Amino acid sequence: MTNQPTRTATLYRMVMPDHTCPYGLKAKDLLRRQGYEVEDHHLTTREETDAFKAKHEVKTTPQTFIGGERIGGYDDLRRFFGKPVAEPGATSYRPVVVLFGMTAATALAASYAVTGQLLTIRAAEWFIAFSMVVLALLKLQNIEKFSTMFLSYDLLAKRWIPYGTIYPFAEGLAGVLMVAGALNWLSIPVALFIGTIGAVSVFKAVYIDKRELKCACVGGDSNVPLGFISLTENLMMIAMAVWMLVGHR
Repeated sequence: MTNQPTRTATLYRMVMPDHTCPYGLKAKDLLRRQGYEVEDHHLTTREETDAFKAKHEVKTTPQTFIGGERIGGYDDLRRFFGKPVAEPGATSYRPVVVLFGMTAATALAASYAVTGQLLTIRAAEWFIAFSMVVLALLKLQNIEKFSTMFLSYDLLAKRWIPYGTIYPFAEGLAGVLMVAGALNWLSIPVALFIGTIGAVSVFKAVYIDKRELKCACVGGDSNVPLGFISLTENLMMIAMAVWMLVGHR
């Protein structure tokens, strides 16, 4: 039985007293997980880093070399190994999938803690309420960006600009009250109002006007396309408001 020859990669990355490049660490870890022995060269000063960039005519570090050939930075290394790379500005549903997955898990956990059972009506109610709270939180992280994106399709916000700023506070307030089951006289009309306007606005923009827009539902920095997800958010608020209105508690 013959031993496989050792595969070697040469990595140049910044390791300075006040800064260690995180992508350099990730590149080193990826190479090792792919079975490579890494010749790890540290660029310990800004001058050394700039000289390396000038010599190899590159703009960034880390840089990886395999078999004498420059592979490139961390993203280039991932492509070299056939791994997915998120392209700048690319649309993605991952933030929404993660959000609803975590709120569903939290709702089930709360239901189990309170009732000893996972699948309960209260868990379904909490799932919607928790989702409203988290969605509001994401919008409030950068309310200026959110309101700007929101203005591109919401019918009421176009007519009354302050509504773009009020919306996430209203959504968060309704969600918190619905979690507690308190002040239904306030939470129900708020959720019904903003949910209905939102659903009509999204339906018109996407399915009637056929516009391709980014959804502001998970905040102003998202690349989630406007459409089914935002419509679902609004329909959930409407459904929760109607459910509570008819007294199924």
